[in-house]
Amino acid sequence: MPYAPAIRVEAPGDLLFVSGATPSPLYHKHPHDWSEHDHPNDIREQARRAMHTIQGILEHEGLTWTDVVKITKFLTDMREIEVLSATLKEFLGDWSPASTTICVNSLSTPGARIEIEVLAVFPK
Repeated sequence: MPYAPAIRVEAPGDLLFVSGATPSPLYHKHPHDWSEHDHPNDIREQARRAMHTIQGILEHEGLTWTDVVKITKFLTDMREIEVLSATLKEFLGDWSPASTTICVNSLSTPGARIEIEVLAVFPK
């Protein structure tokens, strides 16, 4: 795997930088093998898969969604922002971390229409 799913940085408050998650399995071949990237076309399901991947990383580190302080969303079609926001709310609830949404022509994962990365802080 040519990147880390997450990096913990020790500082006065430890940080967890979570690499961009797509609807693909967290661990997959590089270069990409198309057979590992069978995504639903529905943006809701793509976002749910990405958020489940992130949730697994957070849980592994003993964190929850309320420890996320920044979320960056990459979309291939900005018209889907409202659906994406509603889907993320299923995970975030009333928690609102800092957020940025960026529209891109394409993503590195075959068939992906969404990629999400987060920055979380370990509570003291």
